Amino acid sequence: MSMIVNRRDIDFYLYEMLDLEGLLKNDRYQEHDRDTVTAILDLAQQIAEEAFLPCAAELDEHEPVFESGRAVTPDSLKACLKTFVEAGLPAATFDAALGGMQLPMLVANFMQGIFQAANGSAVGYIFLTTSNAHMLEACGSDALRARYLPPLVEGRWFGTMCLSEPHAGSSLSDIRCMAEPLGDGSFKLTGTKMWISGGDQDVSENIVHMVLARTPGAPAGVKGISLFLVPKYRVTETGEIGDFNHVALAGLNHKMGQRGITNTLLNFGEGGECLGYLVGAEHEGLKNMFHMMNEARIGVGMGAAMSGLAGYLYSLDYARNRPQGRHPGIKDPNSPMLPIIEHADIRRLLMEQKVTVEGSIALLSYCTQLVDQQVMAEDAAEKERLTLLLELLTPVAKSWPSEYTLEANKHAIQILGGYGYTREYPVERHYRDNRLNPIHEGTHGIQGMDLLGRKVNLAGGKALDLLGQEIQSLLDEASGIPQLEPLAASLKEAWQDVTTTVSAVNDHADVLARLANATPFLDAFGHVVIAWLWLWQAVIAQRAIEKEPSVDADFYQGKLAACTFFYRYHLPQAREKLSYVGSMDRTALDAKATWFTGG
Repeated sequence: MSMIVNRRDIDFYLYEMLDLEGLLKNDRYQEHDRDTVTAILDLAQQIAEEAFLPCAAELDEHEPVFESGRAVTPDSLKACLKTFVEAGLPAATFDAALGGMQLPMLVANFMQGIFQAANGSAVGYIFLTTSNAHMLEACGSDALRARYLPPLVEGRWFGTMCLSEPHAGSSLSDIRCMAEPLGDGSFKLTGTKMWISGGDQDVSENIVHMVLARTPGAPAGVKGISLFLVPKYRVTETGEIGDFNHVALAGLNHKMGQRGITNTLLNFGEGGECLGYLVGAEHEGLKNMFHMMNEARIGVGMGAAMSGLAGYLYSLDYARNRPQGRHPGIKDPNSPMLPIIEHADIRRLLMEQKVTVEGSIALLSYCTQLVDQQVMAEDAAEKERLTLLLELLTPVAKSWPSEYTLEANKHAIQILGGYGYTREYPVERHYRDNRLNPIHEGTHGIQGMDLLGRKVNLAGGKALDLLGQEIQSLLDEASGIPQLEPLAASLKEAWQDVTTTVSAVNDHADVLARLANATPFLDAFGHVVIAWLWLWQAVIAQRAIEKEPSVDADFYQGKLAACTFFYRYHLPQAREKLSYVGSMDRTALDAKATWFTGG
């Protein structure tokens, strides 16, 4: 049993739930079939288990250090990333013209996920680079693409995103980094960026930073932000690495988890002129950066889900093999001890992990399928439908897995008991690594405000209606399966609660009150979406059992049991949260600052 991947489950999502084989018939992906996809995932699993997993604990214990103004990383990090690059995996989703594999995002998501489960901090360098290159491909000029894309796609250079600043944090409207035009198409960058993952390292030949900054006279707020490509080392017209570009490492942040990837404070223009190049139009930086941020948010959700999966698989293996205790009622101390998986509460903790991890993976798989369908769509109305669904679900895809697979990691620790709390076992590391995911790429609270304040009302509420149509289609399908009809009825009622709550919030005049409970709404909305995806899995499982009862019976029965568990233990929580969101409860909003300590 692998400790980082359940390949049977991947096949379920790819071929039974989301019809990858139909997707591969498109001209863009026609070079691939089930055999090539299997071979790529085999290769990813082999490299992840042989090169990434063995050094995960070492990178956690020996984080990068700040020496003589640069970040020095362990040799094991360099070695595993070199293996990844030499296998050509950074090019997975890029066009063949760039030397890419032209893999669907649906497949690449699982390929990346395998590495995230093995060693999330190490693969973070590649994850950021891929998103960086995709944004450059979408928004950059021909000249910038020609000079910078090939080495990014090849994995010779790594990329970052530079948004936050020490004084501003998530409030991008308050950034102060400046970019002054020099008259030759380049800009002089000055300022400081904070919390930059991969901002400095000694692994790649160069680092390509994507930096949000203001130009002189730019409007205040986010409308005055532009996006700039800023290399650590300047690049000649022929693509050769030149002089240092004065992107100075000011320090490393020492983190609770994900210690293998540097997290940096960078000063631009310290000690000399720092040159940058405009990506896209001036003052459209935030819009362009969202190409990278939205991809990164799905990637963060997948990273969270895979941290949860790694903890789940490890604790499952432990529970199957750890003898301890006896069933209640058996008093004979000489009777054999039982594997702890025989104890009811251990099974409950395992089921808690299964429903959150596999529900999250289903959500992220569905979202990456939407990305692929957008690429293929030729009809304008269909492209709009896919775009609206993806826009609506992106904050959920980032946040729900981040919040709830962290709980799964907690349950994995609990199953191991005292052993789980020690560094001799990986489950505590997975918990620490996962704890970042509700914070970066837009905090849990920011995603809630985005969902309730904007996304549910996209196109006059059309996005929400489209998701409702998807849910209703499944309800119609489940209505003909007697075993699932009660669950379908529960989902129908929960979705009605969602739409009623959104209407109540929209009808309220006080903006502060409308958004005061945006985070509970995000949690509840996510629960309903996950319930939809679990019922979808249950429909497939029930039909498979009816068709061939003896084939993969345990796998499908597990899907049915997990679906029932989620509906009984978790979906009611969504309806409770929606009730107080819709009532405009002001308990937290009206609490005065002095009340928290009494003065």
